[in-house]
Formats: sequence, C-alpha cells, structure tokens
Amino acid sequence: MPQPKQVIFVITDTQRADMLGCYGNPAMKTPCLDKLAAEGIRFDQAYTCQPVCGPARAAIFTGTWPHSNGSWANNMPLGDNIATLGQRIADHGIHCGYIGKWHLDGSDYFGLGRCPRGWDPKYWYDMRCYLDELTPAERVRSRDMRTNEDPSLEAEFTYAHRCSNRAIDFLRNHRNEDFFLVVSYDEPHHPYLCPKPFSRMYEGYQWPHTANHTDPLEHKPEHHRAWASSVSDSEAKSDDVHREIAWFLGCNSFVDHEIGRVLQTAAEAAPNALLIYTSDHGDALYSHRITNKGPVAYDEVVRVPLIVRWPGQAPANVACSRLASHIDLAPTIMQALELPVAQAFEGQSMLATIRDPAVGCNNEIFIEFGRYEVDHDGFGGFQPMRAVCDGHYKLAINLLSSDELYDMQKDPDELVNLIDSPAHCAIRDDLHNRLLDWMNRTRDPFRGYYWERRPWRTDARPADWAYTRMTRQRQNDEYEPRQLDYATGLPMREAVRLK
Repeated sequence: MPQPKQVIFVITDTQRADMLGCYGNPAMKTPCLDKLAAEGIRFDQAYTCQPVCGPARAAIFTGTWPHSNGSWANNMPLGDNIATLGQRIADHGIHCGYIGKWHLDGSDYFGLGRCPRGWDPKYWYDMRCYLDELTPAERVRSRDMRTNEDPSLEAEFTYAHRCSNRAIDFLRNHRNEDFFLVVSYDEPHHPYLCPKPFSRMYEGYQWPHTANHTDPLEHKPEHHRAWASSVSDSEAKSDDVHREIAWFLGCNSFVDHEIGRVLQTAAEAAPNALLIYTSDHGDALYSHRITNKGPVAYDEVVRVPLIVRWPGQAPANVACSRLASHIDLAPTIMQALELPVAQAFEGQSMLATIRDPAVGCNNEIFIEFGRYEVDHDGFGGFQPMRAVCDGHYKLAINLLSSDELYDMQKDPDELVNLIDSPAHCAIRDDLHNRLLDWMNRTRDPFRGYYWERRPWRTDARPADWAYTRMTRQRQNDEYEPRQLDYATGLPMREAVRLK
C-alpha cells in the first residue's frame, strides 16, 4: 500500500530568525524547533514577500505576490478570483485543514470566523472562533499582556494551546489520508500571552544590541527617520519595554513548546510527512532605532526562519545558504503532493533544493511593501517599496523617499548606504534592472516609469506615458476562463503582448 502524501505547514507570527537557538542565538530557549532543524534543513537566507501579517500570508497561501492577489495591506481581502492552496489542493481530492490565524478575509485582526473554500469547516479556527469561545471578560483578559502577571493563567486559556489541540486531533484522525494541514499560530505576536514558566523565563535578559541600534540614519530614507523619531531613546531603554521584550521572548519559547506538541504527534501519526515551518516576518526590536515591522527591507524585519524536514527525501542537520522566498512555498507544496503546479503561481518549486541543498532555485529574491493597514491612518501611511537581494547586495527602492543599497557581506548591520557610491554603480543598476523586470513580469499594478527614473539612475529613459506598451494578463486557467483580447474579443493566445 503506497504511503499517503502528507504536508504539514506550521507558521508563527513575528518571529525573526535569531529568535531561535538554532539560528545562532544560544540565549533563545527553542528546543523543539532546534530539534526540527537538526532533523532537516535550516534555510539561512529565507525572506518574507512583505513584512506585514496579511500580505505575507497572502503570498504564502496563494503563491502570488500581494500586489497580484489584492491583499497588499492588512485588512484588504484577497481578490474573488484568487484561489488559495486549500481550494487548489482540495479540488484534487486531498483533505485540507487550516487551524489558526488567517487574516486574509478583509475583516479586522481576528477575522470573520468563516471557513474559505477548500478548507475543512470542522477544523477551521481563526481568531474570531477563539474569541467566540470566551466570555466578554475573558476576551479582554486575552488581549492584555499584563495577564502574564496573573498566576492563574494556564496554557489551556491561550490561542496557541487550542490551535495545537485541534492540530493534534486532525493528525490522529486523518493519519492514513493524503492531507495538507496548516497550523497558524498568532504567537509570539503581541499580547505575548504565556503561562509560567515561560512568562518568567527571560526576566533580566537584555536583547543584544548591535551597532545598528544606534544607527544615526544619515543618508537613509526620510521615512526611516520619521519612524525613528516616534520611538524615543528613553522609551527604548525603559523598564516597560524590557518587561515587554521579556514577555515577547517568553511567548516565543511558549509557542516553541506548543509546536513541539504538534511535532510529537506528527512523528507518531505522519512520520513521513513533509513538514515546513516558518514565520510571516520579523521585528526590528529597536534596530535602526525603530520597532515593529513595516516599510523597510532590513534583515531584522524581512529575514525569517525556514526549516524543512522530509524523512527519506531531504538530508538532516543541514544549513542551507541558498536564497529562499515565501513565494516559492506554494509550488513546492503542490509538487510535493504530486499535483500540477499552477501557471498562476509567481514563484518556483524548491523541491530540488530540499533534496539537495547545494542546488539553488533563486538568483535573487524580491520584497515589497504598500501599506501597513488599510483601516489605519498611521504606520507611515502609503509607503511603496520594492526591494531585491542577490545574497550579496540588497537594493531597496522607496518610491516616495530615497533609495538604499547595502553590501550584506561587508555590512550585515546595513549601516552604510551605497546608493550613490561610484564604485557600486554597475551592481546597483543591474539589481535595479532585475527589479524593474520583476515588476513588469508580475503585473505589479504600481509599476511605471517613475520606478526607473531615480535620481542616481543617470541612464534612465525619459518619462514615457506608454512605458513598455505591453499588456500582461494573469494565467489562471484552472479557475477562470481565458481573458479576451481587447482588440479582437477572442481568447488571448499570448498572455504578454503589445497593447
């Protein structure tokens, strides 16, 4: 009898790579994820598509860029013609379960409590479902990080524990089936709820400060300085902040423990499953004098942990330095389940790299930003950014302010902006050309001549209303008919053609 085809996908919220012990920070108590890394592949250069919760998830679960799928800011829903992995996989007869934070229905932070197409309604459990289980007083308690000071707080009260319970139930009940299971934790995101001993685990611990914690932000974009001006030096050093970071890291260890519960059951019920773990984005934690996440391409915010274990298919205890992007996860999962990879996907399968980490699938990765949240006036407002990294250099184009180029090998703290360096013109312009090509290739709705005409790009073409004159239509033949050619009314033959 053939082994069932099974994929388990675990994702956390706001967990930068160096919040795991296996990524080189021995002060982090993450034994379960460290063990997972020892059993599989740890990707050391993995990146989110956009460092905000909703858009990051939109890219992962649709295989398309936030600028392509409609969810380019928090509280913006996916387009109605955008199919998620659950729908695509379920339509091939494979059972799909989604347990945990969704953030893709255009509602508030907690969601609508409604199961989207393709996912099993029995296991659907977004944050609205969790809050609906609580009394009004318990809801307030669940959103207050000072609840960590309550000695009566138990794991059973938390969202993470309840998500793990459902995941364990799914694995035990469907162990002999083909399946795709997502376990999406909100933790360690604020409000950092975690019971003892986790809530006390990092008392007195000081998050290590690197040189960029005092970045003067000279020769940096204006919106970086505006962001930093909202965070005072006294605030960054206050007891309240130290206590909050201690709870953040305690919750980080707590979610590791909860993931460990799921991993233990997976080892028993689905020992040969492909298991993928990642996080949606990181957190600046006062690097570059900013906090949280948003319109920057600094590694603290955009570099994420990514660990893959696949017994019999992938090697164990390997650190992979190849570039990896969340945009490549959807085609990887489809191919692992032996399903056709959709033309609509904008990444490529990583299976070759997973089977042999010496093989790379990306010469560069891209990162974007549009807006933090459509419902919120703050967080800098509209800050369009597009960035590209080739593993050595990183270029960020900030449309409404100035641009950045960093040598990630000589300057991993991203302190020296080389955008105007004569010695780096050729490198900068090559990355810029790749970025412009990607924007066109992926139908970026914000593309246009203004991304090319930067002050430092001396060979930029004049402003041109027609720009490339090309029209680029999505190829999504599985779920929508071929678009009709504007000039003939007949189904398109070439998706990219002169307009």
